[in-house]
Amino acid sequence: MSQARVLRSAFRRWRADRPFWGGLLLALGGAWILLTMKASLKVILHVGMQGLAGYLLPALMVLLGLLTLFNPAQRLFYSITGILVTLGTWLTSNLGGFFVGLLLGAVGSCLAFGWLPDQEPRRSRRERRRSAVGAG
Repeated sequence: MSQARVLRSAFRRWRADRPFWGGLLLALGGAWILLTMKASLKVILHVGMQGLAGYLLPALMVLLGLLTLFNPAQRLFYSITGILVTLGTWLTSNLGGFFVGLLLGAVGSCLAFGWLPDQEPRRSRRERRRSAVGAG
């Protein structure tokens, strides 16, 4: 039980030092679009420009999401490139994975762009009340 707590605490510290949810959603959006590219021919709406861009852009989304997770110092470049690539999947990859992958990629890029590394951790309402009662 103690080992699990140590691992969970280490993961929480690692996750707090990077735009975790932004990178994860961007990578999941790319994975979803890649998954929809393998759909049966009855479901496919748009094959894309010679087929290559249909696979290249979602693969870049996955790569940019992972790079955001493991190299947060360059998050601005990765998030701007991520939103551009995500918007490009609208034309090349089944309307961005039937809108699901497009939405995941756009939200993930925006979260990664807006992440502030030097911001203080949020305090709960209970902690704020306790400090206000203690000070007053």
